[in-house]
Amino acid sequence: MVADKSDLPSSTEKLKQRNWELSVLNAIAESLNREVDLSQALKTTLSQVVELFNLKTGWIWLLHEDNEEPYLATSLSLPPALEDNPRKMEGWCTCLTSYVEGNLDGAANVNVITCSRLSGLVDGTDGLRYHSSVPLYAPQGKKLGILNVVSGDWRELSEDDLRLLYTIGDLLSIAIERARLFEQSAEYGVAEERNRLAREIHDTLAQGLAAITLQLETAELLMESEQVSPDTQQRVHKSLELAQENLAAARLSVTDLRAAPLEGRTLAEALAELVTEQQVDRSTHLGLTVTGGNHPIPQRVEISLYRIAQEALNNALLHAHSQHIQLELAIAAEETRMTIKDDGQGFDPAVISEDRFGLTGMNERARLLGGTLNILTTPGKGTWLEVSVPTQGNQELNL
Repeated sequence: MVADKSDLPSSTEKLKQRNWELSVLNAIAESLNREVDLSQALKTTLSQVVELFNLKTGWIWLLHEDNEEPYLATSLSLPPALEDNPRKMEGWCTCLTSYVEGNLDGAANVNVITCSRLSGLVDGTDGLRYHSSVPLYAPQGKKLGILNVVSGDWRELSEDDLRLLYTIGDLLSIAIERARLFEQSAEYGVAEERNRLAREIHDTLAQGLAAITLQLETAELLMESEQVSPDTQQRVHKSLELAQENLAAARLSVTDLRAAPLEGRTLAEALAELVTEQQVDRSTHLGLTVTGGNHPIPQRVEISLYRIAQEALNNALLHAHSQHIQLELAIAAEETRMTIKDDGQGFDPAVISEDRFGLTGMNERARLLGGTLNILTTPGKGTWLEVSVPTQGNQELNL
C-alpha cells in the first residue's frame, strides 16, 4: 500500500514535534539527575522551561511539608511589580487555591489563567497578565506545589504543549521528593554528629575541668591553715574561678549540642517567641518583622541564625541599654537575611573588650554557613547588625 503523499508533510511535522519534545525532556531529566540540592534543581528546571518554550518569566510554589502553607521556592526574571514587593509573592492566590481544592488534577487542567498577583497592577508588570499553572504531585498523589510559567502573548495551549508541560511536572516532582529525602538524611547525620560531640565534651573536657576544680578547691582550703603568701592565695583563687567558669561553659556547650532550640518550630516562630520572652518586664521595646517565614531552610541554618539572634539581642539589652530593638528576617529562595537594629549606646569596633567573645562566635557561625556578618556602630548612635547566608547553607558541617 502506497501512502498518500498529502499525509507526508503532516507526518514529518509530527515527527519533528516528537523529537523536539524528547530532546526537551532529556535535557531536563539530565539536569535533574545531576542535582540533589532542591533549590538548584528547581532553578535549573525553571530556567530550562522558560528558555525552551521561549517564555518570559516563571516561578515555582511549594507547599511546606509541615503545615502545607505555600512558599515561593524559586523564581526567574520577575517583573518589577513583584520583584520589588516580596510580600506580593507570599500567601495564597487563585491558582494555589484551585490546586489544593483539587481543580488542577491532570494535564487537561494545565491551562492559561489570569494571575491574581498581577491583577489590578498597572506599572512594573512588563505587560504580563497570564500564566500557565502546572500541578506538581508526588508519586503517591501527595500535593507538592505548582510550576507557573508566564508569557506576554499567551495563546490557548495545544494538546502537545499540555502533555509536555505535565510530563515536565512529573519529572520535577520526582526530583523534589528525592532532594527532600537527601536533605533529611543530611540533617539526621548532623544530629548524630552533634550528639557525638556532646558526649566527647562531657566525657573529656567537662570531666577534666571538674577534676581540676576539685583539686583547686582542696588547695584553697589547705592554704587557710598554712602560711601562704597572699599572692599565691590570689593566684589559686583566680585559677579556681577560671576553672569553674570554663566548666560551666563546657556544660552549657553539651546542653546546646543536645538541645533542639527550635523544638519543631520554624525560625520565624522561634524568633517571635524569643522576642516575646525578652520583652517581658523590660522597658525596651522589641519588634519583629518577617518576610518569607513559610520558606523552609535547613536546620543547621535555622539553629545558627537563632543563636546569632540570641547573642545580638542579649548584647543590645545588657550592654547597649537600648530603648528600641528591631529584628527583621527575610527568607528568599537564594538568600536569607537577618537584621538587628538598636538605638543604644553603640561601641567602637576597634576597641572591643576581651569578654565580648560573642561577636567572634556570631562571625564564625555566619562564615560556616558560607555567609557574612556586618556590623555598623558608632558610640552613642546605636548598632546595626546584618547577617546574610545562602538559604540552603553550604557543605560545611555546621553545629
